[in-house]
Amino acid sequence: MRIYLAIGLIASGCSSYEEPPEVKSDLARIEAPSTEHLPELVAGTTAFAADLYRAASAAGGNVLVSPHSITTALAMTYAGAGGTTATQMATALHIALPADEFHEAMNALDLALDSRADGAESSDIPFRLDAANSLFAHNTVAIQPAFLDRLALDYGSGVHVVDMDGDAEGSIDLINGWVEHHTNGKIQDLLPGNAFDQTRAVLVNALYFAAAWDVKFEGTHDAPFEGVGMVTMMQGTFPCGFGQGERFRAVELNYDGDQLALIVVVPELLDGETGDPLALLEANLTGDKLAEIEAAVATEQDLQVALPRFKFTKDLRLDEALQSFGMTDAFSTSLADFSGMFAAERFWIQRVLHKAYIDVNERGTEAAAATTVIIGDDSGEPQFTVDRPFLFLLRDKPTGEILFIGRVVDPTAS
Repeated sequence: MRIYLAIGLIASGCSSYEEPPEVKSDLARIEAPSTEHLPELVAGTTAFAADLYRAASAAGGNVLVSPHSITTALAMTYAGAGGTTATQMATALHIALPADEFHEAMNALDLALDSRADGAESSDIPFRLDAANSLFAHNTVAIQPAFLDRLALDYGSGVHVVDMDGDAEGSIDLINGWVEHHTNGKIQDLLPGNAFDQTRAVLVNALYFAAAWDVKFEGTHDAPFEGVGMVTMMQGTFPCGFGQGERFRAVELNYDGDQLALIVVVPELLDGETGDPLALLEANLTGDKLAEIEAAVATEQDLQVALPRFKFTKDLRLDEALQSFGMTDAFSTSLADFSGMFAAERFWIQRVLHKAYIDVNERGTEAAAATTVIIGDDSGEPQFTVDRPFLFLLRDKPTGEILFIGRVVDPTAS
């Protein structure tokens, strides 16, 4: 038996799409949760973002990860974990809050992100930051009522009941269609055609981001990029955050509404230092370093910015990385404890897969991600030119939550 817990990043889709019927807990979502613990939550997710980035960067090439997507998928999984399994998951995810306060803070963060379109005005790329959660369950699976209550209260989620044995193909198509719709078509065929082997549940979260720049780039030109050759370079003059620190310079470009921003981080060598500046920065990339970078761009000034256009998709398998973070029992057939989620059989995580997409161009940005947790049973202005490999963070400015983090080594790669 397998259970798939999936999280995708993006929403909207074709107008003809209809949500499948949903059965929910009698409890309504908490619409005004306390925001008291948001700083502790985001400190933890930022540390987890650094861990994920270091793990993903080991393969070389461009990097793209959605820490928010992976955190949300695993947070919903964590809601059903118990014993040492839960303790290890909390350690791996850098959860410093008691479970109730953690899930309340996740709810507060989700609702805060949902409000970011309020001040946006662009008609070129209408601002979208939408979230959706759901549980697809086989019609015989026994899910703990307390788990369903947690999904309802803090994640706004219910259950779609499907026949995963009698109509496996139809169930897979339904789930893939749900994900594709809520990722604006960017994440397709999340579950392969042979995904179900006595599958009993699929937990899904979807989130979509698209926005225009607050100030548009003025145009493009061909320019050299270290290690690649000539690339399409966007150029413009912006009021934007700029700062520098040990081994980096960074610029923050605002999106429409001034609530979300893209931080571009160019690595620098220290005085007298030799070697690869990107590798040296990445070797010291921690949650504290990411927080330092975010704090460094707090001062705004007018800058001439040259940034390469880039668009690519990355796939990752995360189970080995998560186990290296200390989350080992969840992957053990004999030690995993998800009794808070399921009433009967023993379940364990078999794989954690992640896929992410980003498109940064002159008009704005579109980004998407999907994560599956597969569970088995038993001119005068200063200039900022980005002409060599760089890091980037797409973040929510009011909370500091990192929605995407990545690296561009080759802007022309897809």
